[in-house]
Amino acid sequence: MRDTLVLNASFEPLSTVTLNRAVVLVLQDKAVVELAHPELRMRGAAVDMPAPRVIRLCRYVRVPFRRHAPWSRRGVLLRDRHRCAYCGGRATTVDHLVPRSRGGQDTWLNTVASCARDNHRKADRTPEEAGMPLLRQPFEPSPADAMLLALGQDEEGALPAWAVREAA
Repeated sequence: MRDTLVLNASFEPLSTVTLNRAVVLVLQDKAVVELAHPELRMRGAAVDMPAPRVIRLCRYVRVPFRRHAPWSRRGVLLRDRHRCAYCGGRATTVDHLVPRSRGGQDTWLNTVASCARDNHRKADRTPEEAGMPLLRQPFEPSPADAMLLALGQDEEGALPAWAVREAA
């Protein structure tokens, strides 16, 4: 089950929470449902409600400004849409462009999604040394983009329809 997006009272994205936590916030009147799942319902002895996909807090919450999205292996796979940076196939692991054994760090710009075969073939070398050019360059997503990625994607890498910005 995918997480639920939490919006501040001003409609700006704050974070994601589990479906259960979202239901608790709604039942405690701390949040209202902005978008519900069309087919899923949450049922209990005293409750029957649609499963929330997006909730908005009733009171404004001040949050410190975040300059950078935190790095994670899952985030790299989502950023690269589970596609290998070397062959374009299904990626299941993360590869360091400058290997960790040679001082490479866990950063957005030093890691790409990779299939196990290409990760093993590249081994303890840089892509240039291994003769394996990248199909696309790594980038650091903004905190807002990282949050949308954390909401989940389908197998083809598409974001949920409600998460895509409309073209003006």
